[in-house]
Amino acid sequence: MSATVPATGNPGTDKGAGAGMTTAAGRMAALARAELTLLGRSKATLAAAVFMPLLLPFSLRSTVDQMDLKGTGLSVGSVVLPSSVGFSLLFAVYSSLVSVYAARREELVLKRLRTGELRDTEILAGAALPSVAIGLVQCLVLTVACAALLDVGAPRAPHLAVLGLLLGLAMWPPLAAITANFSKSVEGAQVAAMPLMLVSLFGSGTFFPLQVMPDQLASACELLPLTPVITLIRGGWTGDLSAHDTLGALGTAVAWIVLAVFAVRRWFRWEPRR
Repeated sequence: MSATVPATGNPGTDKGAGAGMTTAAGRMAALARAELTLLGRSKATLAAAVFMPLLLPFSLRSTVDQMDLKGTGLSVGSVVLPSSVGFSLLFAVYSSLVSVYAARREELVLKRLRTGELRDTEILAGAALPSVAIGLVQCLVLTVACAALLDVGAPRAPHLAVLGLLLGLAMWPPLAAITANFSKSVEGAQVAAMPLMLVSLFGSGTFFPLQVMPDQLASACELLPLTPVITLIRGGWTGDLSAHDTLGALGTAVAWIVLAVFAVRRWFRWEPRR
């Protein structure tokens, strides 16, 4: 699979659409359009990104029905709804972007883009925009569906739910970029993404809420990158998240974002391994 590098011109010399791409927003938009075209050609990646997050909540519902949620303050809806958002972040954003970054690196697309007007941050952000947009739409659709079908109702602290979603969308692209470093081929990208995905699925409150875990295990799982996102979204619906827990979740999420961005700036591979 090959990609067409978006053309960018010099300010003051290009006319029309070309001049619009001399801004950072224009350059990233052009790259995002090209990336969206390539994503549509990758049937396996697109299917995993679009359909997996939509199917998993149905299987989770039967699992949650068998849980003993008495004394946790949780309901089936308040478990499934945040978990659905977590599924979208993991599959539509993280997993698909690991494949995207690995593929573009192996095809030398990233190397060619760096020789043009695009900055490093613009290249990575532009490539991430389609996956982030798909993840955002999925999160909104699943949230509305869960709220309607599971009788969750409106969030009691909507600002926490919005903040959790935004932090998740900001966190997983750089985590995907640094994970792509561990794959030597496009085929190995999903293998490289699997450890963090499995840990997040089973330890971040998606399949099993932290409230039903042993205290020591729950305390360790609070440090995982997806946990603060799930915590804030769940707290946004239940309205019972204390100020201490809110600040703790925010601190953990921001720490992961800062760490991931630093790692990408320091160690991201722009060329294939030789």
